Amino acid sequence: MRNRYDVVVVGGGNAAFCAAHAAREHAERVLLLEKAPKEWGGGNSYFTAGAFRTTYAGLDDLVPLLDEVDEERLARTELPPYGPEDFLEDLMRVTHGRSDKTLASILANDAREVVRWLKEKGIRWRLLYERQSYQVEGKHRFWGNLALGSVGGGKGLMYQHATAAERSGVEVRYGHAVRSLLPDGEGGVRGVVCRSDDEGEQEIEAGAVVLACGGFESDVRMRAQYLGPGWDLAKVRGTPYNTGDGLEMALKLGAQPYGHWSGCHSVAWDANAPEVGDLELTNLLTKQSYPLGIVVNAEGRRFIDEGADFRNYTYARYGAEILRQPGAIAYQLFDAKTEPLLRQDEYTAPGVSRYEARSVRELASKIGVDEEALARTVEEYNASIQPGEFNPAVKDGKRTRGIIPPKSNWALPLDTPPYLAFAVTCGITFTFGGLRIDEDGRVLDRGGRPMAGLFAAGELVGGLFYHNYPGGSGLTAGAVFGRRAGYAAARSVRG
Repeated sequence: MRNRYDVVVVGGGNAAFCAAHAAREHAERVLLLEKAPKEWGGGNSYFTAGAFRTTYAGLDDLVPLLDEVDEERLARTELPPYGPEDFLEDLMRVTHGRSDKTLASILANDAREVVRWLKEKGIRWRLLYERQSYQVEGKHRFWGNLALGSVGGGKGLMYQHATAAERSGVEVRYGHAVRSLLPDGEGGVRGVVCRSDDEGEQEIEAGAVVLACGGFESDVRMRAQYLGPGWDLAKVRGTPYNTGDGLEMALKLGAQPYGHWSGCHSVAWDANAPEVGDLELTNLLTKQSYPLGIVVNAEGRRFIDEGADFRNYTYARYGAEILRQPGAIAYQLFDAKTEPLLRQDEYTAPGVSRYEARSVRELASKIGVDEEALARTVEEYNASIQPGEFNPAVKDGKRTRGIIPPKSNWALPLDTPPYLAFAVTCGITFTFGGLRIDEDGRVLDRGGRPMAGLFAAGELVGGLFYHNYPGGSGLTAGAVFGRRAGYAAARSVRG
């Protein structure tokens, strides 16, 4: 078996395949090493909805990308433009201005081009009607600036990536865990040491190595160490194979840690979900229609502003808020008025923790919350709602007044039976801390110098996300910086 390659990519998700595709355009011998067995291949990307945050001048700008076009539906679709400046503003706003300005600018400005490049590679696109639009006055109105996704969601995305890699001649080995980087003696890297059940441990020489093997969200010890107390109790939404290996081996060689190491992306996740990702249900165990209802903890108290913003700008930080509640559990409450607006695939998925009752007190009894406390919370919430028109497709300003926390938009009274409750806990998606890279994905050492032969992309890159992120930015960042790292890695070999 060949043990010398131009470029070795470590990891098997969207960022890794983007790096491999790009490297293969300019390098003959590209190898992708994935620790997980093939049935768990695809990294965290497999468990996503396949949503990519990109920029566009309007609906006509995205139509040429679409795999299938329904002219009648398009004629009834409204999609406001979303430019690079809007993406950058959103990114800086939700990260409280902390996002690395250079990396953030690259992400916002490359987002449009990278989805077109991916189409050329074989990624199939569609508009996310069921996730990101509501029908208002006969129109499909998109909201939250997230319209494009891969056909088949995360599963489809990773199947299309793997097909493209096979077609272009990228060699992919599953069940190959990279244990360490081979130092070149001058602060750089000349290959990797990996191990598989069939081949044992072996050294693989490479002109360049791209690390794209995720963060540390699946490692209980590292979660508690870096994120803090209680995070060892969180459920993992995705792959159990993102255990921080790439981070630790790069740091050991002198790479510079960067970004928000005590922060992560986490969501409201079904309380009945398994401890790690479900290969069949994947992202359907998330519960993201909470802006339409209210959320209470096990004591029957509200603790978040459910309508602070479109859910694309709040869902990645509300998982942490749930983790802080007693028992790390919460309940999303809806009534007969809002039930038809729920994401049906998420709220009716097999095995979800769904409760239904004819009264609020009966609902409290079913979910094990004090009846008086929950009834009081609902009464106070209903009484605080201000007049105004409800419109889920815009931030309608229909709010509460005089209660803490407030609900800033989409406040409808909870007064029409049947009442529904869904039990949720914290599901961690990925960690924000990582390695520092430059514009070409080169890993920097603690002195700010590029480490020869070492590149990085995806969730193990630090500096982009702090506290929060705009929904759909993760896959786009993986593609943008994966492509840049792949190109630069191939160039470094040729040079």
